[in-house]
Amino acid sequence: QVQLVESGGGLVQAGDSLRLSCAASGGTFSAYDMAWFRQAPGKEREFVALINWIGNTGYADAVKGRFTISRDNAKNTVYLQMNTLKLEDTAVYYCAARKRDRTAYAYWGQGTQVTVSS
Repeated sequence: QVQLVESGGGLVQAGDSLRLSCAASGGTFSAYDMAWFRQAPGKEREFVALINWIGNTGYADAVKGRFTISRDNAKNTVYLQMNTLKLEDTAVYYCAARKRDRTAYAYWGQGTQVTVSS
C-alpha cells in the first residue's frame, strides 16, 4: 500500500507562487506515475498535472505554462510548483499515484487547500 501526504497549501494573493509537496511511502516510488488533481467548491475533481515513472510530464490547459510538476525519487516526493496563481486556482489539491502499467490512480492523499485571494 502506498500512502501519500500532501503539504504546502495555504492562502496567497493572485500572482503569487506556491509549491506543493507530496511525500510517498509504502511502495517503490520510482515505479509509479504521479499526478496532481484539484477540486474546487461545487465542482468535480479535475486533472492538473502528471509526471510518469520516467519523468515525462503533462498538464491541463488551464495550468500549462504556470505550473511545473517534478519528482525526486531519492526523497520519494513529487512537487507542484505553481506560479502566477489566479483566483480560479483556488481548490483542494490532491496527490495521486498509480503503478506504471495501470490507467487508474489507486492511491490518493488527503488533500491540501490552496486559496488564492484578490
